[in-house]
Amino acid sequence: MAGMLGLRLLSKIPKSRTSTVFSRLISTSNKKSDVSATSATGSATEACEIKQEKRHWQSYGFSEESELEDLNEMHHHGFLLISLGLCLSIFILAYRPEVNLEDWSHREAFLELRRRERNGLPLISPHYADPECSLFS
Repeated sequence: MAGMLGLRLLSKIPKSRTSTVFSRLISTSNKKSDVSATSATGSATEACEIKQEKRHWQSYGFSEESELEDLNEMHHHGFLLISLGLCLSIFILAYRPEVNLEDWSHREAFLELRRRERNGLPLISPHYADPECSLFS
């Protein structure tokens, strides 16, 4: 993008000054033959031409024919796995009902103790377990 902007600016400079200005097109590949210095006196379209090379594409396993479809399917499956698989399962585990009802039994015991204290009854009835039905006798 910056190179194209520089070439546009070079085309607006008067012709007498452009003979000494050079622009460089640098490729990201490791080949030394891809780096070239061109004179700015040439047309901007010639300097901006990019050699299209066939990329070595390795499929993610969703589509063997189309690189774009393969990439889109990979992102789609990744989104579903993370958002629905992890986030939804964590939400379900966090807000599931209590399995052993421990909180309910503790709350019920405190309510029963408060009721017995308010009515003046002993906290635990002496006849809660029948003394005649002893397991050890």
